[in-house]
Amino acid sequence: MPTEFGQRGGVMKKYVVWAGMALGLFAGSASGAFADGGPQLLTPHYTYNAKTIISGARLFATNCMACHSIKFMRYEFLTHDLGMSRADVQKQIMLPTGSTFKDNMISAMPTQMAHKWFGLPPPDLSQMVRYKGQDWIYTYLLSFYQDPKRPSGWNNHVFPNVAMPDVLAPYGGIVNEQGKLLRAGDESPQKFKEQVTDIVAFLRFVSDPSVVQRHDDGPWVLGLLAFFTIAAYFLKKEYWKDVK
Repeated sequence: MPTEFGQRGGVMKKYVVWAGMALGLFAGSASGAFADGGPQLLTPHYTYNAKTIISGARLFATNCMACHSIKFMRYEFLTHDLGMSRADVQKQIMLPTGSTFKDNMISAMPTQMAHKWFGLPPPDLSQMVRYKGQDWIYTYLLSFYQDPKRPSGWNNHVFPNVAMPDVLAPYGGIVNEQGKLLRAGDESPQKFKEQVTDIVAFLRFVSDPSVVQRHDDGPWVLGLLAFFTIAAYFLKKEYWKDVK
């Protein structure tokens, strides 16, 4: 694992507050942002591994990255950290914006157009999982409902008056404020929740890319500590066997 991962983790930590403020400003009504009286947060259940993260990366690139950037992650790290081939990253993740393999994952949306369409550019999501937690992100993505009164036609129980539309509606379907299904999605409810979970796993990964390597190294580190503990115990017995 390159030492650059540790440096990236330290740099990204400084942007936690900024990212949260940006997402708050992105709401159509600041007073409704991150409402404390929202629904009880749900917990995503998944196996946190490269397969799950790669699936989430594909979904994020297809549905989210037209607006949202992840500017602290470069495309090449998807090969270093997750084992994706360069060809797969270029075909499945990189948007057709002229980006190169060593570029950061930047949205193709021009800043000027973002101001025109949304009032503010959609926030970078590199630190959202650290700032709000994966339960919040998961529940938020499952809490959209159709609202004709909103400019986008959508609203959210967790983040009232958010400017973001429900870009995942084709997968999960459309419901009204009371949760009544208005139009079924292409996926079953279970499959849709799995897709949302994969996106959460990917956002968790980009907020702390070294975690996969830490999980891989953890058993070896614990094994070495156990070995040296046993060796120290017998060494202590040898040194102290003549001491009464």
